[in-house]
Amino acid sequence: MGMSAGYNLARRGVKTLLVDTFDPPHTQGSHHGESRLIRHAYSGDPAYTDLALRADTLWKEAELLSGTELLVRSGVLNLADSAVYSFNGRLEEAKKRKVQVHHLDAEEIRRRWPALNIPESFAAMYEPDAGYLYSERCISAYRQLALGHGAELLTNTPVVNVTAREGGVTVHTTNGDYHGAAAILSAGAWFGKLAPFVHLPIKAIRKVVGWFESSPAFAAGNFPGFTLGAEGGGYYGFPSIDGAGLKIGRHDTGLEWKPGTQLAPFGSEASDEGDLRKVLESYMPGAAGRLLKGSACKYEHTPDEDFIIDCHPLHSNVLIAGGFSGHGFKFSSVVGEILADIAIGGVTTHNIQPFSLSRFAPPDHSRTSHILEGI
Repeated sequence: MGMSAGYNLARRGVKTLLVDTFDPPHTQGSHHGESRLIRHAYSGDPAYTDLALRADTLWKEAELLSGTELLVRSGVLNLADSAVYSFNGRLEEAKKRKVQVHHLDAEEIRRRWPALNIPESFAAMYEPDAGYLYSERCISAYRQLALGHGAELLTNTPVVNVTAREGGVTVHTTNGDYHGAAAILSAGAWFGKLAPFVHLPIKAIRKVVGWFESSPAFAAGNFPGFTLGAEGGGYYGFPSIDGAGLKIGRHDTGLEWKPGTQLAPFGSEASDEGDLRKVLESYMPGAAGRLLKGSACKYEHTPDEDFIIDCHPLHSNVLIAGGFSGHGFKFSSVVGEILADIAIGGVTTHNIQPFSLSRFAPPDHSRTSHILEGI
């Protein structure tokens, strides 16, 4: 989110400084692991579908400007046991927003992808125009574009504190203090390190993904990206890209992680491989081969799993973007646009009302978000 915002600010002529504790792309946040799904048909608030469609347009723009392939339209197959999940809300939203989707029963799923072992109780929603993003390439592309427009980047520079006043913000780092008219905080799972300047209802969670040896039926070009919901939990994954193996992760569960402490590597918990292998053996036996690689990363969960995009409660010149809850990467192109809109002009034309920080305040302390004024 920060790298995208930096590019969007710099290309509009704003003097922009990017500060990162590490050297992006890196393995200490929520963006590594090669790939992230991009899909468009969301249920719940229609803002998500609108933003996903705009994000898709901006990814293609970044792809052209950087000269790097960022988005692969592999399709995304959303599988679910009808006893635990219904696609009706997402299908209705897709129809309203003219997103192409296909509702499939178990027989049709098996006909199209014979390698799947799908019970009769399952149904699917297939999005042919969805796919996956090369996440680390996306970070590198926005870095290249931001620096090309004159942004400066400080790497390996931990932020130790932030202070703000009317008309100015100071970012205190281990390498010195830096001053600006406004600041955007997009610290991901590391937001806890910015207390007491900002307190957010964000819980950092350790998550794992694994790459498993798989048959040619699960290779890129033959098999789409996927999500899978059953009584055993919610999963997501990707076809085997360049022979790396089918990649799968679990969206629910996970161990809480305290920012600044060591993140336990993949394999530290029996469930790291065990949960992933169990679902593959049940539904994708041709992808349940030997584990080729495993990785641990971080989610940053809000209580309702909706984003936070708002001003600091006390400082309107400090913007906060966080709580992307394991489904936010696809939106980072448009979130950067939104943050630049607000930092420059105070408002955005995008609907971000569902992401107001004030929704977590007690009712008698609620306030109107600065960001929403004028929308």
